[in-house]
Order: sequence, then structure tokens, then C-alpha cells
Amino acid sequence: MSDAWEEIQAVKSKRNELRERLQKRRKEREDLLGGGDSSSVIKTESNIKISDEAIEVDSTSTNKEANKEIENCVLRILTDATLSLPSDSRIICHSVSTQIGYAVSHTVVGNLLQKFAAQELIRLVDGVQENQPVLTITYAEHVRLVAMVNEDQQGNTLSLKRKQNEVEVEESASPSQSLTAKEDLSKSKREKKDSKNNDVMNLLSLPSTREKENKKMGEEILDLLSKPTVKEKSLAERFRSQGGAQVKEFCAHGTKDECRRVWLSESEDGPECKWNCHRLHFRKIIQPHTDESLGDCSFLNTCFHMETCKYVHYEVDQTIKTKDEFEPSLLGQSVVTRGESTVLYPPQWIQCDLRSLDMAILGKFSVIMADPPWDIHMELPYGTLSDDEMRQLSIPILQDEGLIFLWVTGRAMELGRECLQLWGYERVDEIIWVKTNQLQRIIRTGRTGHWLNHGKEHCLVGMKGNPRMLNRGLDCDVIVAEVRATSHKPDEMYGIIERLSPGTRKIELFGRPHNVQPNWITLGNQLDGVHLLDPDIALAYQKHYPDATATNAK
Repeated sequence: MSDAWEEIQAVKSKRNELRERLQKRRKEREDLLGGGDSSSVIKTESNIKISDEAIEVDSTSTNKEANKEIENCVLRILTDATLSLPSDSRIICHSVSTQIGYAVSHTVVGNLLQKFAAQELIRLVDGVQENQPVLTITYAEHVRLVAMVNEDQQGNTLSLKRKQNEVEVEESASPSQSLTAKEDLSKSKREKKDSKNNDVMNLLSLPSTREKENKKMGEEILDLLSKPTVKEKSLAERFRSQGGAQVKEFCAHGTKDECRRVWLSESEDGPECKWNCHRLHFRKIIQPHTDESLGDCSFLNTCFHMETCKYVHYEVDQTIKTKDEFEPSLLGQSVVTRGESTVLYPPQWIQCDLRSLDMAILGKFSVIMADPPWDIHMELPYGTLSDDEMRQLSIPILQDEGLIFLWVTGRAMELGRECLQLWGYERVDEIIWVKTNQLQRIIRTGRTGHWLNHGKEHCLVGMKGNPRMLNRGLDCDVIVAEVRATSHKPDEMYGIIERLSPGTRKIELFGRPHNVQPNWITLGNQLDGVHLLDPDIALAYQKHYPDATATNAK
């Protein structure tokens, strides 16, 4: 920018010199006034020469100002963040012509680019396109270019202010006006100093080339790390749902009427366009005692008094497949062999009291899941176990190494951690179940909690020994699922556990009829009798409990 400043100073000095010469000629004309025709001829010739010189100076200054405008425009384009490199000089020339408003020669733009390359602001590569020489910009020093643009803008602003101040000083005649002009000059000097300080701060705040390269390299590394490996892809393909996904998404608008109303209000085609939403919707259950002005019931489908509740309840407005309608092969209704030693069976269960059952007859398991009836000091619709009874359960005999999933809530969160330590486990993780209601919204009226309504539950994950063949990193530690019957945990847990430890023996403690699952043995006092398909376990159970009712045992 020093070259530009010198050019401006040269133009100003020539203009001052021309003004002095004009004043001198005017004085000579006044002295020679009345000297005849010859003097007028001399005056005319001198005036013609002066006007020619003035025109030449003006045209030179105009060309310089035009070149300066083109140079500033090229600088602004090179500092534009949207400019993608490499870029050739024809693109720059077209952009300059568009911004300035008139056609700019490609030669002028090429000369400016070569000037910037000589100043090490950019890097150029010579080339030919369509039989025309073209310069390709491969790199730009963004920080220095931005500094030049800022300096040029501030220099133009200051020069305009300086000219205005000079005009005011020349036109002012009174001392008060000259004093005001001096104050304006001092103010402009302070602004210039402040602008320089701001330029320094802007330069310091801009990222350096190395910082940009490090950031780009970091982003590339994150992209590489986020891409799934071949093993992860094979695992995901292995656990992909057979026959396609069986899950349908709920519509965020709830009912079909509300969905249609919102769609029509946002549609640009008007009401004549056909509404079509493939998501699941809900339908209001309007009974004789229902008062729609009261709004929705807080408990929805978990309401204990739905026959008399005056609030609005809902049901699904579309027939969907239930568990019984899927193919039996997908539910594990037949014995399947995986590997050399593991045999997978359909659901098995034993109705028993876990405090007195000899669990040694069941063998060893890779995964244990338990939803104990903790004594959380609240009124519950089922019986509970004391803290000492929970500590004394013979759970350690079920596992030499493997995982345990222990559901806890309220004060049982500390007791559960204590029990894991007593049973020989190390807590390695924790799963959170965020509860939603029938309309897939987070519940606000949980029935547990002394101080706040609980809208979530925790499942502690403990590990014993060093279990192998675990598929890590497939699932998330947060489950967002609908609340159903009391103490009914989300069925998504079974899929998470099966993907984590596929094809292994699993047992669930304190289960109920809705908990029975293929490849699981379920124990609990609310089950229906005894149903054992593993011959070894059935034989051991009959030997140990010959008087027990086992009509379903095989």
C-alpha cells in the first residue's frame, strides 16, 4: 500500500503546482492588460498550453484512480471466503467486471495478479485455456490480503476526511472557524491512531496459516475416526432386522385432523393438494362421560380410572402388527444352534421365590438382568424385599464371568451399587430410560419420587471377570420409550443385551409373564408354573424339587 500512497502524494503535488502556475499566469495577465493583440495572442496560447497540461494531469489521475479501484476490487475478491482455490484469472476478471459495472481487461487483471505474486501474497501457475494464456491462483495469504484491504479502506476514509478538513480550513475566515478546523484535524489524527490499533488487534485475532492447516487436518482425522470400520459394518449387517424394519414412526402432530390442519396451513399448493402422511397417528377416545374441554389426561393409557376419567384418552389410529403376528421363526420358536456349545431355546420360566430357590441347579450364565422389588419407602402395588434380603441373594453362584444389568430407582441407586460390590461385580456403565407417555412426549407425572416426579430410571451395568466376545459400541446408553404397566421395563433392553452378547445363555430375575423371551430363563413369583425346555435344567430341577408342580417341564 506504500506505492499507492506515493502515487496519491505525487498527484497532489502536481495539482498544487498547477494551481500555483495558474495563479502566476492570472497575475501576468492582469499586469499586461491593455497591451494589444499580440498580448492577447500570447495569453491565448498560454491558456491553451495550461489547459492541455491540466487535461493531461486529470486524465492521468483518472486512470490511476480507475486502476486503484480495480486493484481494490481484486483484493476484495481474493479475501472473499466463498472463493474456492485453485481459481483462474478469467474468473477473477469476470467477478471484477461484475462488481465495478464495466468491462475490465484480462491483461489488467493479470498484471495485478502478477504484482501480488511478486509481493508473495498469492501463488500463480501459468497455463493455457482455449488458446488463451491464463494464470491459475493456487494459494492466497489470507491474513496479509485482509490487512491490505482494511488498510486501504481506512486510508481512503482518512484521506476524504483530510480533504474535507483542508477545504473547511481554506474557506474559513474567522478565528473560531480555524479553531474548529484544528480540532477536527486533531480528532482525525486520533481516529487514525485508533484505526491502526484496531488493525493490529484484527490481525492478531485472525487465525494463522498453520492454525488453519491444523484445523483442517483435525477435521480430516475426525472424519476418518467417525467412519465405521469393516468390523463395525459387518456387525451392523449381522444384526440388521430380517425382512426390513418393523418399526413405524409416530407423527409429531398426534391426531390425523391436527396433522392435516398443520399440513394445509404450511402447504404452498393450497387446499386442492392431497394430504398424505404415512406416520402413525392417534385417535381420541370419546366416551359419554368425557369432557373435551378439560384436555388430555395426564396418565393417558396408564390411567387407573379410565372408565370414569373425564379427561381425553387416546388409542392408535392404525392397525399395526403385534408380537403374535410376526413370523414364529423371528421369535425363536424353535431350537437354534450357534457355535459349538451354545444351544438357544424358546422362552423358559420358573415360578419361585428367589430367596429360597437353589440357583446352583440352573448352571452358569453370560448375562443376568434383574428388576428387584426394592423397598423405596413408598406404597407400591406389589411386595418388596428388605435391604438385607437383597444383599443375601445367591446371585454370585449364577456367574463366573459376564455382565449383570440391575434396575434401580430412588434410594435403591446407592443400595444397588453396594449390592454389585458385595456380589463381586464392578460397575462399568449405566443405562438411562427416559420415560414418554402414549403420545411420545416426556412424562411430567411420574408416580415415583419423594421430592420430584421421576421421569427416568437407571439400569446399572456390572462386570465380573473378563468376559470375551462382547460387541462394544453398537448401542447408546439412553433409551427413550413409552411407559406401560407398573414396573414394566422397555423391551428395547433385550435387543441391546442380545447385540452386546449374542448367542449366550441369559437369565432374568424377578420377571413377570410379559418378560419371557427366547433364549432367556425367567424367574419370579408371578409367573405361571414351570416351563423348562433345556433337558439338563429340567432334570436337575425335578431331582431337587420332586414335589414341585412342573406340569410344563420337558
